[in-house]
Amino acid sequence: MDYRVIQTHRSEFPHPITLQPGDPLQVGERYQGPEGWDNWYLCQTPGQAAGWVPAQVIGRNAQGDAMAAEAYCARELDVDVGQHVRGERELNSWVWCELVGGTTSGWVPLGVLAPMTDG
Repeated sequence: MDYRVIQTHRSEFPHPITLQPGDPLQVGERYQGPEGWDNWYLCQTPGQAAGWVPAQVIGRNAQGDAMAAEAYCARELDVDVGQHVRGERELNSWVWCELVGGTTSGWVPLGVLAPMTDG
C-alpha cells in the first residue's frame, strides 16, 4: 500500500538490532507507551545493542529458549511530511516502508502515515 507522510519521524536508535533465523534472544520488557504500540519487546542478542522486536518475530526452540523466528531488522526510516512511501509489511502499528524514488527502507509508525488513494 502507498502512503503519504503526514508527520515527520526520526529514529532514536542509530544501531538497530538485526536478526537472522535462529539467533538467540534475551527477551526483556514489553513496550508500554501512550502510542498504543502493542506486542513489542526489548530484546538482546550477543554482540548487538538491545532493540525492539515484534512478538511475531520471537520464536522458541524445543527447550523453550527464545530465538528469532525469521530475519528481522529494527531499522527505522526517517521521513518528512509530504514524502511518498510504499508499505510492504505492517506489524503492531508500524509499517516496513520503502521511500518511493529512493533506495532506503525501514519501519515507520502507522500514525504518521495516511493511505494514498487514486484520484
